[in-house]
Amino acid sequence: MTITTELTRALGIKHPIVQGGMQWVGVAPLAAAVARGGGLGLLTALTQPSPDALRKAIRDTRKRLGDSQGKFGVNITLLPSISPPDYAGYARAAMDEGVDIFETAGNNPGPLIKLIQTYQSPGATAVPKRYIIHKCVTIRHALSGQKMGVDCLSIDGFECAGHPGEEDIGGLVLLARAAKELSIPYIASGGFADGKGLAAAMSLGAAKIKEKIVASTERDTVHIFRTLRNTARVYKNAVSVEVVKLERRPGGAKFEDLRELVAGARGRKVYETGDVDAGIWSAGISVGLIDDIPTCEELVDRIVREAEETIGRMASSISNQRQSKL
Repeated sequence: MTITTELTRALGIKHPIVQGGMQWVGVAPLAAAVARGGGLGLLTALTQPSPDALRKAIRDTRKRLGDSQGKFGVNITLLPSISPPDYAGYARAAMDEGVDIFETAGNNPGPLIKLIQTYQSPGATAVPKRYIIHKCVTIRHALSGQKMGVDCLSIDGFECAGHPGEEDIGGLVLLARAAKELSIPYIASGGFADGKGLAAAMSLGAAKIKEKIVASTERDTVHIFRTLRNTARVYKNAVSVEVVKLERRPGGAKFEDLRELVAGARGRKVYETGDVDAGIWSAGISVGLIDDIPTCEELVDRIVREAEETIGRMASSISNQRQSKL
């Protein structure tokens, strides 16, 4: 089985695993090894003594990758300092070497993020598309990063190594909040070291949808594609409402007009990220009857028990009616 996520699709990596940008450890041998393994390797810029040294590390990493299709990026962490490093110099050196994946972290990242988004290397004919992951330890900072136009956020819980922030909030709570607050993809970081952690992190998107179902009523679904004679009942969200609006306009709508809105990839994102407005997702009016999130075993037992109790009451009622007629 291959685990596919928004991150694997965006970066072309095999597995949704990102190496931490660890000071003194994020060097060419490690970044290349992670990349060859199918994850995203990261070179730590400030591990290198200068931007020129970072250039050499990037070339070394590529050499180690050889013909591998592995991907790696550069981490640039902004740290409090009386004499700050040449952050812009490190970024420009990486971009001049063709690096198009960056992880940023630290205070006041706006100028660095803007530079990465707009910098055109000497001799280049245009600014290439670069993918920026911004690491955050609070939802407040994550929302700021989202406004800055980064492509992805890395939500760093209190369990992380390095700088966990000052609020001491664990990853489980931060990630649940991220599922509710953020509209762009995010990575779970800090405290993850095995497959169980990966599975738990990926389940948070689905957990968010379950919570939404519990909070919904039978009025929170809508029919789409009725004008196309292919009616489907789905959850009433921003996307489905827009589809209905297009279908009701004079002259109706063709499937081509709706295709981008109803794309399956967008619907899948709903369950992966917990963003209820990411795309179309199926929901029946029975959502109005759902009040909790039991395990499958608990639900099956409950349904059978309630059925048996109901049948028992019906049988008792029929028996009493017969006896009353005698």
